[in-house]
Amino acid sequence: MSDRDLRAPGVTRGLVWTAAACITVSLLVMIGIAVAGPSISVPEMAHTSGGPPWWASLGLPDDFVLFTLWAAAILAAVGVGAGLLAVARGARPPVKPLLAASFIAIAVFTVLAPAGTTDTQSYAIDGNMVVLGHSPYVDTPLQMVALGDKLAINSPGTWAHSLSDYGPVATAEEWVSAELGGASMAAITFWLKLWVAIAFGAVVLMLDRLCRGDPAMRLRAHLLWSVNPLLLWEIVASGHIDGLAAAFGLAGVALLWFRPPDISPVLWRCLAAGALLGAAAAVKSPFALFGVGALWAVRRSPAAIGTVIAGWVAVVVPSYVIAGGPAVRVLFQRGNQVTWDNLYQVFYRPFGAAGPFGVTWTPTHLTTIAIACCVIVALLAFFRLPDAVPGRPAVTPALALSLAWIFFWPFQRPWYDVMVIVLLALYPRSRLDWLVLVRLCFGAITYMESAIVPHSEWVEQVQLFQGEWITPTVRLLTAAALVWMCLTGRWGLAPTEARADVRPPVLQPQTWT
Repeated sequence: MSDRDLRAPGVTRGLVWTAAACITVSLLVMIGIAVAGPSISVPEMAHTSGGPPWWASLGLPDDFVLFTLWAAAILAAVGVGAGLLAVARGARPPVKPLLAASFIAIAVFTVLAPAGTTDTQSYAIDGNMVVLGHSPYVDTPLQMVALGDKLAINSPGTWAHSLSDYGPVATAEEWVSAELGGASMAAITFWLKLWVAIAFGAVVLMLDRLCRGDPAMRLRAHLLWSVNPLLLWEIVASGHIDGLAAAFGLAGVALLWFRPPDISPVLWRCLAAGALLGAAAAVKSPFALFGVGALWAVRRSPAAIGTVIAGWVAVVVPSYVIAGGPAVRVLFQRGNQVTWDNLYQVFYRPFGAAGPFGVTWTPTHLTTIAIACCVIVALLAFFRLPDAVPGRPAVTPALALSLAWIFFWPFQRPWYDVMVIVLLALYPRSRLDWLVLVRLCFGAITYMESAIVPHSEWVEQVQLFQGEWITPTVRLLTAAALVWMCLTGRWGLAPTEARADVRPPVLQPQTWT
């Protein structure tokens, strides 16, 4: 098919309708599975006394739920991809229906039971520890059971022996939710999901505002974030705390905007940006990379650097002082952990035994290898990724560093990818869109169940093959593609969007007020 054929009005309309149909069906399937109640994807909980979350108890079989959700994930990726192609070829559907669809989906997922994870239950137990005067950085759920905590009895086995490795701001959110939810696990998870849903909606509005001057970028941002069923499932339906960190991170990065010589940022913006980026890092520590991107953006001005750091420290240090030394120590406890679908195990799995949600053997020096890969790729991406967002100079360096960590660190979950996508939504279209979308799709497929082993042996074997070989292979191929683009410079930026010659503007200290 020629380029002219691809840009024909009929083809473009077909892509628009394909995107609309696939995204709609995907969302309806995901909502239906959440409504159906406890299953391999929806963890079992006792109903509240009338309030949300709500669900039925249909008892859907494992194979139906798992494979239906896999199909929904593929439809989601196809739908978002078709939409991106349509926008790239000139389609400009109205934005308001996308916004309406996004907020309807957010509202519906918020009032349903958590799906696709047991993390929300773990958050609830951690929050309840604080209510009871204990610390999730000191006591595990199993220890709390011994102390008489009835809520901790419901701890998922995955987390029963684990300390929280989230930041103090995340723990504060869990504590507030536990206070509001009382003794009900379901009620606490609702409050946890509500805060994350508000954060997700805030990102929708921020992206809409930030991209309002460019219709194509505005539509692209909403496709990648607002109506992306994969993100709505991984963040809102699941209630993962990463959505809160992404909202703080985007707000901090977006505050650092200036287009010299007419406009220069003022110190209060740097202070506020530093504080917001500190809040993001105090939710999840990897978001500290956003702060590094911010410092690079203002590197020519000592006053700007000092102000950003001051804002960051003003949030991070007091929060960790309040949480105590154990909150700092747990930051380093996952250094030697890996997830069962990491890209490196394509090489070592044939020589070791594997289990359904983790491997029983890994190379001794895997962490060292992963650190080396992350640093090398971070440097490559940092200096080779075109600075195509000149008005917001923190976006490109933060995106480059986040790509290296997300693609190469051996402990990953699909919801971690919001760290990249929230920045990618502000970056012009490129081949990165496809790498991130494909990677997110297969990662989501791997974690559609809520850490529950299927009852059927053949379903478990299919699930294991997918998680142990297909997704890791996809992760490896996309990581290799990222390195290839860094080395060759073939990012696929459209000619009108490519701004590789634009560097972060030089800030003159004397112009700051």
